[in-house]
Amino acid sequence: MKRLSFILPILLFCITASAQIQFGYISYEQVLTEMPEYAKAKQDIAALKAKYEAEAQKGEEEFQRKFVDFLQGQKEFPQTIMQKRQAELQALMDNGVAFRMKSQELIAQAEKDMMQEAHKRLNRALLEVGVELGYGYILNTDNNNCPYINPVVGVDVTDIVRKKLGLITATQEETPAQAPAAGE
Repeated sequence: MKRLSFILPILLFCITASAQIQFGYISYEQVLTEMPEYAKAKQDIAALKAKYEAEAQKGEEEFQRKFVDFLQGQKEFPQTIMQKRQAELQALMDNGVAFRMKSQELIAQAEKDMMQEAHKRLNRALLEVGVELGYGYILNTDNNNCPYINPVVGVDVTDIVRKKLGLITATQEETPAQAPAAGE
């Protein structure tokens, strides 16, 4: 009985406290993709990928040239030259595979590094909006993580965050899109 009298007030406090907390929600990825830092990072990543791809292509072209030379001369090569050429081809192929794998790792790390500033800026805006509006938390609704949000306690803060980031102006927020007139 003593135990119940101790747990009951704590339980009631938790229920009443949670009923008073409002929260926001946003699609993090949607806002992130609208940011200029995101667009610049994507351009930089595409340029980096193109450079790595061009270098990998050079290696493949060298392999193909040596392979054609090997095929054309294999009947005339003594055994030791044949083994040497096969070893060269195997080394070129191994180097090409290793380069592609390493370049994928480097591109992934570069993408993470380049996106870091956009993530920091968006997270800072979310923090400011959450504090300014007194929310207990802001949920990320990406990937259907929150299939239901009660509109009484949850508020969509997407446009507020966009405004904080300068992605929309006050006039864009207040002016609804004009519907086309009949007959247009």
